[in-house]
Amino acid sequence: MKKITIAIDGFSSTGKSTLAKQIANQLGYVYVDTGAMYRAVTYFAMQHNFVSETHLDTEGLIENLSNVLLQFRFNETLGFAELYLNNENIEQAIRTIEVSRLVSKIAEISEVRAKLVEQQKQMGQNKGIVMDGRDIGTVVFPNADLKLFMTASPQTKAQRRFDELLEKGQRVTFEEVLENVLERDYIDTHREDSPLLKADDAIEIDNSNLSKKEQFELVMELVNEKLK
Repeated sequence: MKKITIAIDGFSSTGKSTLAKQIANQLGYVYVDTGAMYRAVTYFAMQHNFVSETHLDTEGLIENLSNVLLQFRFNETLGFAELYLNNENIEQAIRTIEVSRLVSKIAEISEVRAKLVEQQKQMGQNKGIVMDGRDIGTVVFPNADLKLFMTASPQTKAQRRFDELLEKGQRVTFEEVLENVLERDYIDTHREDSPLLKADDAIEIDNSNLSKKEQFELVMELVNEKLK
């Protein structure tokens, strides 16, 4: 059966990961959350005091990148792969507002991007993959069969992220989350190395007013067209 590569890019908190998981489950494809990979390196940097709100030791982190081992391991109970850093399940640890505040700083470092992009390209060599992130359709898989670019209003994105954090028991304010969303969007679109851009051949989807079901059905129509 024909297999394709699906690249999903877009702004933070636009539901890229949720959509990518749905598509991968429907098709029996490998799903890779590249945002989680950058969060994992950020978490590593925080653990080793390479980054904080007021401090960034870029050289120290670069020198220690060889000590960052990332693996996706499929969890049958959950139905998707979880991310492990040096054999530790960090799926919950990397989803905090603290990591969110710092991840764009780490994602700007060219050496970090080079290391992770190399791994991501290897993961997609045999197609049959759904990958989401910021530079999948422009850098990782410029020849992807289907490219999507997800967007939504800042308020919608912040509300989704706020609800998600509250559900996990984290104490945050909506204003904090909105500020973080706006800051991340600015950094992601203005960094020198692989800024967030819509690929020329990507299909843009504004999901501000779409339900998860409506979005999934819309995208599966596009997927099935490519599979014909």
